Amino acid sequence: MAKEITTQILINAGPEKVWAILTNFEKYPDWNPFIKSIQGEIKVGSKITAFIEPPGGKGMTFKPTVLAFDGCKEFRWLGHLFFPGLFDGEHQFELINHHNGTTTFIQSEKFKGILVPLFKKMLDVQTMNGFRLMNEKLKELAEQ
Repeated sequence: MAKEITTQILINAGPEKVWAILTNFEKYPDWNPFIKSIQGEIKVGSKITAFIEPPGGKGMTFKPTVLAFDGCKEFRWLGHLFFPGLFDGEHQFELINHHNGTTTFIQSEKFKGILVPLFKKMLDVQTMNGFRLMNEKLKELAEQ
């Protein structure tokens, strides 16, 4: 089973400013309503520790592997619940530079595994709300 969630928001700021906020992980507890923390060395192939708490949901710590970290463009990781194949999530942040002082921020996740159907409602409601709230807060901070 597979499922994908995608959100996007237009931010009236250049990708450098958006990226600076997005990758300042030490500040996540101060502003991020969805991803409460990211710790570890952010480089392709490394494992990081992330704590995610969707609105109205239960918090979860996991240790995904960084798949991409391309300055001002993309940050992507792959995480697993317990072990691969059960419930895997490939999370992506993508920045599209419009070269006019605006950036489209896309946050998406592809879920795969035998437990995906059991989490469908949580993904459709709580996870989607978490994406949207984070996107809106990122926009607000970048446009200040």
